[in-house]
Amino acid sequence: MKRRSLPVAAALVATAALLTTACGGGSGGSKGNDGIVGADTGDTAASASPSDGNATDRPEISLPNDLTDTFEGWKTGDAVRDAILGDVARRVDVTNYAITQGDAGLPALSFYYAGGALADAKDWVESVVKDGYTITGTNRYYNAKVDVFDSSSAGVVYCEDQGRAFAKDRKSNKVYRTEVTEKSYVLYTTRLEKNKQGVWQTTKLTSQRGHKSCTP
Repeated sequence: MKRRSLPVAAALVATAALLTTACGGGSGGSKGNDGIVGADTGDTAASASPSDGNATDRPEISLPNDLTDTFEGWKTGDAVRDAILGDVARRVDVTNYAITQGDAGLPALSFYYAGGALADAKDWVESVVKDGYTITGTNRYYNAKVDVFDSSSAGVVYCEDQGRAFAKDRKSNKVYRTEVTEKSYVLYTTRLEKNKQGVWQTTKLTSQRGHKSCTP
């Protein structure tokens, strides 16, 4: 993955999870959509909160009061797909929480990430923290589409609206507000593998800013 410093522009704030380069692929990640659901697959789910997951205990995560993750259309009515989307949402929360806490070694990251995606996520959190930033505001996630490959692998594509999420200086707490553009909208393409504990871990993740499937 190309290592990015976090600039003042909120368009490059890490708000959902690992933001890879628009051309795709981090270290250990996919260079394309090999084994990952396509951006035009499936129907948008109905609006609802993420699934509560299965019997395996999930890490307890509470985002700071100045940061909110919202998940629109995150219920499909299908138990398997809802379990997958539930772990995707929790992975997003955990990544944003790690950034706010300045902790690239947060154990919860390895709960929801595996393989190359885990290494990339840790590197990204570390780079944001090293640059002296955290995040604030509201991240909106929507247009989630799930493709179940088999009993232990799946792909999920979803969008993020970063228009109300901003970079914040960790020391001064200064918030850098920027204008909303098409680059404020991000398409994520992910692959997930279900581990022995029943957790759907993200193993591959790519992103593309300004994709037509996410922009208004």
